[in-house]
Amino acid sequence: MPPTPPQPADLLIEARWIVPVEPAGVVLERHAVAVRDGRITGMLPADEARRRYAPAETVSLDEHVLIPGLVNLHTHAAMTVMRGYADDKPLMSWLRDHIWPAEAAHASPEMVYDGTLLACAEMIAGGVTCANDMYFFPEDAARAFLDAGMRGVLGMIAVEFPTAYATGPDHYIAKGLALRDRLAEEPLLSFCMAPHAPYTVSDATFTRIATIAEELDVPIHVHLHETDDEIAESLRRHGVRPLERLRALGLATPRLIGVHGVHFTPREIALLARTGCHVAHCPSSNLKLASGIARIADLLEAGVNVGIGTDGAASNNRLDVFQEMRTAALLAKGVSGRADAVPASAALRAATLGGAKALGLDGRIGSITVGKEADLAAVRLGGPETQPCFDPLSHLVYAAGREHVTHVWVGGVLLLRDTFLTRIAPGELEKRTALWHNKLMK
Repeated sequence: MPPTPPQPADLLIEARWIVPVEPAGVVLERHAVAVRDGRITGMLPADEARRRYAPAETVSLDEHVLIPGLVNLHTHAAMTVMRGYADDKPLMSWLRDHIWPAEAAHASPEMVYDGTLLACAEMIAGGVTCANDMYFFPEDAARAFLDAGMRGVLGMIAVEFPTAYATGPDHYIAKGLALRDRLAEEPLLSFCMAPHAPYTVSDATFTRIATIAEELDVPIHVHLHETDDEIAESLRRHGVRPLERLRALGLATPRLIGVHGVHFTPREIALLARTGCHVAHCPSSNLKLASGIARIADLLEAGVNVGIGTDGAASNNRLDVFQEMRTAALLAKGVSGRADAVPASAALRAATLGGAKALGLDGRIGSITVGKEADLAAVRLGGPETQPCFDPLSHLVYAAGREHVTHVWVGGVLLLRDTFLTRIAPGELEKRTALWHNKLMK
């Protein structure tokens, strides 16, 4: 029989190591990933891949580990223009005395587009290929995500008070739903309901959101149990803790993404596990705002799906998922007193597949799996600070950082080549950012 002709491929990526995330803990040496029409069509030894495929392009990464693109499960992307604006303040003072007044004065379609594009540039350069966003003017955030070529999950935000974006909860929800209808066919965009927090959303609005989320099959993205003050206020106003209030209103389901989750009791952790809820862990923001340390080891051991978020640049001040992975793993060890709590493989899973699962995207992204979309990041482990390398998976969490990311693809499209952005012009972005700096300073 004649030899089988090589299969066509758009791209073949050969790497020193591949960490596919699924199965957990696996590290493949001298393997390659084949991509066609934006999807992964093969993952196999590099020598075999060269025989099997006839790629239009081959990228050889001899010092790199190839991983799934990172998923930022919680951010306020537009707030990058407020990076460092009101540091070292307690959460409620930070919000009420600084952030909310600044937003009232400056939040606009232009601010959201510029801030979100700046966030996309930072995240892509750091290996993040998908971000779950919560902010006003999501239509302008959508424009920025699409211009950047990055995957965005847009929050259909709701609060009880008026802003420049909408007049009240019904108006917020109506605008979000209309946007979802307009952009439903955009492959890089998806949506979630985004009630801000228990202290800014009424029972009636939460109940309506639960119904809409069920009808549309979308997640519900909400700040939850972030501070002791939030819980005390809930007890004072509603007679129950926030999670119990949401459970009674029908929100404690596999759609729920509870952001921060710092102050869950063992009983509440068991409820989260039983109902299939997810937690977006934002360790740096929690530390910086003195909110506390989430019990991530306990959540994972109970079977709760955990993803990693950065929060916004105004409260972190970096959209750096590598830093969040490392901080999450180290805090879990320190709090639990167990060095094996949240090992490197679990931290990487939370930053990739965990976030994808919470967003209902785990069938499309989050691991290097044949049939999934080719959202990939290459991390160079060739410098002195990452040598020697006994375990590349461990290095990804404990030694490497976003500065080691050299290449990023979303749906097989190259967005970062040798550390340079391919679709965003940093010089133009800096000019736009300077304008917002001047406005906020005034």
